[in-house]
Amino acid sequence: MLFAIKLLVLYTKQIVHKISNFPQIFRQLVRHTSTDANLILERSINRVQLLGRVGQDPVMRQVEGRNPVTIFSLATNEMWRSGDGETSSTGDVSQKTTWHRVSVFKPGLRDVAYHYVKKGSRILVEGKLDYGEYVDKNQVRRQATTIIADNIVFLSDNIRDRT
Repeated sequence: MLFAIKLLVLYTKQIVHKISNFPQIFRQLVRHTSTDANLILERSINRVQLLGRVGQDPVMRQVEGRNPVTIFSLATNEMWRSGDGETSSTGDVSQKTTWHRVSVFKPGLRDVAYHYVKKGSRILVEGKLDYGEYVDKNQVRRQATTIIADNIVFLSDNIRDRT
């Protein structure tokens, strides 16, 4: 009986030690502190996956003093059936197409995208969202949403046809 009590006390101390260290361990998983006294950098996620068809052949642009960028548009479609039941075959099929602007900055991927992505290609783009502003030709300030591509997966045969 005495052994069981000692074992229980030891086990309880281990649990209390782990619980008392939990906030520190949790903080290390969620964020890390910088050498600056008040700066705390929290981890976050900005990921996008788009599966669709390319709207136009890519263009490569370069602004003086900056690296070139390959830009193309990608269409994604959402389809639904209107009517009494979602699963029934009656009702009209509706479709909404959303256009996305994709920019590729990574040197190797940028060149592959420029040479092999073609209008009508079915591709999967993985990347992140970027919001910015620009001034159009009429000197009006506009908002722009861009997908910054980290990876492109070719799903149509265009790349095989060119090699």
